[in-house]
This record gives sequence, C-alpha cells and structure tokens, in this order.
Amino acid sequence: MPLGTVRNLGLEVLNAEKIAKIHEASLHLLTKSGMKVGGERGLEILRKSEARVDGEMVYITEKMLDEALKTVPKELNLYRRDGSPYIHINKTDHPVFYGTHADQLEIVDPFTGKVRPFLRADNKLMCQLGSYLDNISFILSVGMSADVRPEVQTQVTFLDTLRNFDKVINFSTNDIDSLQQCIDMAAVVAGGKKNLQEKPFIFNYCEPIPPRTHPIESTEKLRISAENMIPVVYMPYSMMGGTAPMSMAASLAQGNAEFLFGLVFTQLVQPGAPIIYGHMPSILDMKSTVGSYGAYEFHLAINAASDLAAYYKVPFYGTAGCSDAKFLDEQGVAEITMELMSTALSKANLIHDVGVMDHCNSVAPETVVLANDIIEGLKVFAKGVTVDEKTLAMDVIEKAGPGGAYVTTAHTAKNYRQVFYSSLFSRKMKNPDHSEVRDKIHQTIKTAVEEHQVPELDKAILDELAVWEKKFI
Repeated sequence: MPLGTVRNLGLEVLNAEKIAKIHEASLHLLTKSGMKVGGERGLEILRKSEARVDGEMVYITEKMLDEALKTVPKELNLYRRDGSPYIHINKTDHPVFYGTHADQLEIVDPFTGKVRPFLRADNKLMCQLGSYLDNISFILSVGMSADVRPEVQTQVTFLDTLRNFDKVINFSTNDIDSLQQCIDMAAVVAGGKKNLQEKPFIFNYCEPIPPRTHPIESTEKLRISAENMIPVVYMPYSMMGGTAPMSMAASLAQGNAEFLFGLVFTQLVQPGAPIIYGHMPSILDMKSTVGSYGAYEFHLAINAASDLAAYYKVPFYGTAGCSDAKFLDEQGVAEITMELMSTALSKANLIHDVGVMDHCNSVAPETVVLANDIIEGLKVFAKGVTVDEKTLAMDVIEKAGPGGAYVTTAHTAKNYRQVFYSSLFSRKMKNPDHSEVRDKIHQTIKTAVEEHQVPELDKAILDELAVWEKKFI
C-alpha cells in the first residue's frame, strides 16, 4: 500500500482570516445570488429540500450547507483493481497521490517524437506505463480515442482501462447514460455492486460550467455517482478574465461556491455519499486566448483551493505535472517541476494531469516518466527535517573529533540510503559529452511496454467484459 508523498512541510496560501472571507463570499453566491441548475430530476430533488427554486435558479440555505458538511465523508479509501487497500486519505497525514491519463486527444509518441491522434492501442501503453511507475497511483480514462466511434468512446476506453490497469481508475464520461454503464462494468470486475461500493477502485470526475451553472449533465452525473456511492470529483474549471473574474480571490470564491453546491446536492441525493473537492482556477491567456495549464497564477490558486478543502475537511483533487508546451522542452521541464513542488507543499491529495501537454490537448509518456522521478525526489524534500536526539547524532560527531571523517562510520553505512538518487539524472565524477536523460526515459518506457506484466483478470471476468464490448463495437 503506497504512502504517497507524506508532508511535514507545508505552504499556507490562505490563513484563517482569508478563508473566512472567501467562505462568506461563497455563502452569498449560494444563498443570495444563486446557481443556475439544469435537469428536471435534479431540480425536483432541490424542490423537496429547503432550497428556494425559481425556475432554473436555485438558492440553498446556510443550514443546508452545514448539514451537508456533517454527513459528507472526511476520509477517502480507494483500492486496487483486485480489492487490496491502496489509497487512504485523511486530514491528519496529508498524503498526496498522482495520476496520469489513459487516453487523450493526442499523444506525443515516445518512439517517434511526433504528435499524432491518440488511438485505442495507445491505451494499453499508458496503462502499462502507469502500472509500472511507482509514483503513478491512478489513471484517468477520458474517452477520446480517435479510432473509436464518438458515441461509445467512453465505454470502450473504460473497458480497455479495466483490462490493462491494476491500480485506481479515475474516469469521466462523454454523456449521462455511459456513467451507469461504466459503474456496472466496474462492478463485474469487483464481483458485484456491493463489493464495488465497499472497496471502490474507481472514482468519477465531472464538472459544473462556470460561472455558477450546473447543467443536466452535471446534476445527473452527481446523482448517479451518489446513488451508487461511487466517489466523485466535482471540478469547476474556470479562467480568470474569461469564466471567472480577473481576481484570484473572486475566482476562488466562485469556484468554492460551485463545488459546495455539488457537495450539498450529493448529500441531498444520498447522505454520506463521497465527494472530492476539485478546483482548476486558471487564467485566460490574453495573448493566445487559451486556458493555461502552466501559469504560475493557476498553481498558486490551486494551492489556495487546497487550503479551502482542508477547511471543510474533504479530500482535494488538484492538477500538476502538466505544461502548455507541446513537447518536453525547457518550458515543459520548468513548468512541470514548479507545479510538482507547489503540490508537494500544498494540502492537495489526488493530483491529476501528470504528463498532459499543450494545455490539455495531448499526453506525453516521456513527461510521465520524468515527473515520476521528480515526485520521488520531492518525497525527500516534503519530509522536512527531523530534529531529535537520534538525528543530532552527538555521539557520532564527538567520536569523529575535530578534522575527522564520517565515510567509514557505521552511522553513515546505516543512513546513507536516505539520500535520494535519481534514476534519470547524473552526478558522475566525469559527465559524458551528451545528455543521457532522454535515453534513460526511453528505456524506462521500453521496459514498461515490453517487460512489465499487468496482472490479468480472471477468464470469467474477461468473458463478461467481452459481452459488454459487443454492445459497443
């Protein structure tokens, strides 16, 4: 069972006073300004509550939020595909776990270096790589393979991910109906719906549409997740200057209100339904009009949003290890390292988009390998410094004496492995005249693809999944 990155250091962006002000602003948006809600079934759930419903505008009460915060789970347990414990999140240890994509619109082919459409066969590559790398704990199945019919991309990609990935699966769906189908397929692997609920190895991802809009797709996906007791991320993705005010505080307040609405809604559907705080408060780049994935403001705001999640004592789903660059170049390395460092010091728990490039148009296996190594190094950094009688080692210092050495001491022999040694970077006494990093990255990918074996599902399960596949292919 992975420990994730355990933090003894932390960066507090929002203190108690700032959190209180953002909370009050969010309350105003929820209770006075209101949210636009789509879907008759969702609206009917809200009409039966204390909320005021005026057409599509919904105004929840502070009491409703308080009650929802009492019933929402404060811890999250996720399991491997085989049902063994894997991820445990609480607000005591502040662990963080990272995930990449099973598919995307495009892939930066690690063998040719060219960007091309993502194909169904690439799903297995990404699943094998994610399974092989120690610091990739979950994979996000999106449903974007170019050689699969759009109306069944979600189901086919999810089926392939079920077959080829043995850790936690995060998934999104292109429509409402496919969500229940994905849950039902996962239940086949888990040995039934009850087993899946007790030991979930999947969690759903869905979004509102900022500003302050929750269309039928959002409310129905929240409802289905809650009714099935499947953990769900509710992730407002806004752009300051576009779909949120050009103010970090205002953007945080708006996104916080949008998430809190989702939290209240899930608890109305099913008290105790697990929900994960998501927030992507990025910027609208006024030069290019893209929503930036590498902006410094974006990752500062994510860090701040994790402070809000900690205030409500719910798990937080963040973003890091991605870049606006098309390839893994100097820009890509700089942005990815900055983000991973920020995340390591934040209160985030589940971090997605590792390896995503070109503001979420593509995924790059090379970037995933590099990020995996950086995360391993940051584990050492995030531990901080322990100062006690043992670590001060006064007896060792005194025994060595003035001008002494420690190379041959038992203390060094016992503790030197605490130092992080990168699998990619060099500290050779004499460095070669060319960089070896890219070759090592390619070799890691080659090993994952050619030698790593993801445990195969039982034949009976594979046969049942094949029946499902015939419905879509």
